[in-house]
Amino acid sequence: MSVNEQIPDYDLDEQLLVTAPEQLRALADPLRSTLLELVLERAATVTELARAVGRPKGTVAYHVNLLVDAGLLRVVRTRRVRAIDERYYGRVARTFSVGVLHRREDKQVAAAINGLAEAAAESAAAHAADELQCLLVHARIPIEDVRAFWAEVQQVARRFAQIPRAGDQAYGFVAGLYPTDAPTLPDASPPPDAPALPDREGKTEFDR
Repeated sequence: MSVNEQIPDYDLDEQLLVTAPEQLRALADPLRSTLLELVLERAATVTELARAVGRPKGTVAYHVNLLVDAGLLRVVRTRRVRAIDERYYGRVARTFSVGVLHRREDKQVAAAINGLAEAAAESAAAHAADELQCLLVHARIPIEDVRAFWAEVQQVARRFAQIPRAGDQAYGFVAGLYPTDAPTLPDASPPPDAPALPDREGKTEFDR
């Protein structure tokens, strides 16, 4: 499987920490979220975006302007077409992460941004057609390993987004990592004939 490091076709930061109310509201809107995802492939004009989502150009232009005002989209280049400067829009960052929020209303907006719930609804037809590839695994692991593993998952998602476009079918990729009350086994007991392991003070269980 090949990837194209030039996807998207413009420069952008790796991550933007989102805390402003207008940014949160922008991310919580389904149409604006879709527009942001589309330009993760390449920069696009309002006309191209409107055609992709099947919405009137004026409607899409309104939402694009809101995203620009929120600091999530920007004009990455222009092209002169029949005496008019056509604007191409791109994201300001590859990943948007919600930062620490203090206002209750902001937390409520952020709670509505749930990619897993969106993916569950979006994949219903694929599940019914037996075309859904899905994994769910639970593991009791330290928080340091959680952070390291999530960084690897983000790299996988980046690779997925940079696979050269081809074919007629779009595919969705979703990943989630979350604390849960799923049952786990306790630590394994050592075999009866295993030597006693020293603790951090160098003492074995037989020295105590």
